[in-house]
Amino acid sequence: MTRWLPYPVLTASLLVMWLLLNGVSAGHLLLGTVLAIGAARTMAALQPSKPRVRRWDSVVRLVAIVFVDLVRSNIAVGRIIIEGPDRPGQPGFLVVPLALNDRTALAVLACILTATPGTAWLEYRSRRDTLLLHVLDLGEEQDWIDLIKKRYEPLLLEIFE
Repeated sequence: MTRWLPYPVLTASLLVMWLLLNGVSAGHLLLGTVLAIGAARTMAALQPSKPRVRRWDSVVRLVAIVFVDLVRSNIAVGRIIIEGPDRPGQPGFLVVPLALNDRTALAVLACILTATPGTAWLEYRSRRDTLLLHVLDLGEEQDWIDLIKKRYEPLLLEIFE
């Protein structure tokens, strides 16, 4: 059973999502099943490592911090849009040195930064341990670096490393 369905929950979730998006019919049930099994077997071929959460209390703190930051960022981006082209700030790129090495922690940081309006994770260079980030309103580069290094990175290190 595990050979054909290495991730049964993933397979079922993908099938349900397919049917919700496309409607329930015999054709969609068959196509969704084939795609879900294929995706689960592809995932098994990649052999992802299981993330190890070391501090669950830090997960709760991180979620709370990210929620507050998302609200603040939405308000800031809304102001930028309303002010239009006459606003004082300018978009820009910055390089952030990272101490994170865990792949899951890096993926979580990428999700946080990309989900936050006004920022986009562009590139991670593992040889240099640096992140290239695009910011809608750059201002002082060091403020952004400090935000990531002092607000997110310590919690991610506590949780995953």
